[in-house]
Amino acid sequence: MSESCSSKPAASGCGCGSDVKFDGATPAYSRALAWVIAINLVGFVVVLIGGMVEGSASLSANALDFLADSATYAISLWAIGKSVGIRTGAALFKGVSLGLVALSVAGFAAWRAWSGAAPSGEAISALGLFGALANLVAAALLVRYRDGDANVRSVWLCTRNDLIQCLGVAATGGLVWLTGSRWPDLIVGVLLAGVFLSSAYQIIRQARDEHRADLATS
Repeated sequence: MSESCSSKPAASGCGCGSDVKFDGATPAYSRALAWVIAINLVGFVVVLIGGMVEGSASLSANALDFLADSATYAISLWAIGKSVGIRTGAALFKGVSLGLVALSVAGFAAWRAWSGAAPSGEAISALGLFGALANLVAAALLVRYRDGDANVRSVWLCTRNDLIQCLGVAATGGLVWLTGSRWPDLIVGVLLAGVFLSSAYQIIRQARDEHRADLATS
């Protein structure tokens, strides 16, 4: 029996119609996702230590995002091959979790605005570049799966945003070093919270639409 279209990346063009979304049910995707989970766990530990030592809002946001991604990617791996309802539920959970991370980052930035000195710009830039490299490797593993269903696409969106985020953190370190002020770090922390909220909205909306489509055809 030939492999169904839903278990192939959208880029492969299996001819079953453009409305069929890749659901991640291939060994290659599972292996790629397992590697991405490992990369994010390493990133979390390294950046968390730096964020705690420096008291940096942008690094703390980065570390929390690495941890959230590790957990949500593990959920994505578990949801592969499950029913549409379970997969969209997993995506919905990831969207809500990302929204909570965004709110916690914004809250931490607000608290840091009233306390603490400027963190080390050099440390922020170095750890931002480390995070960017980690996410660049993860993005290279996932780029061919970027147009999958809500569960698969949420993984790509998080990884893409993380790469942009880490580059922003690295640039923030340069601004902190140049100005000697904590405000660039705090401002970028709030901006990253906004990016997280936007991604959470996209994930939740796609999961909702796919759930409604599944109900309509069941």
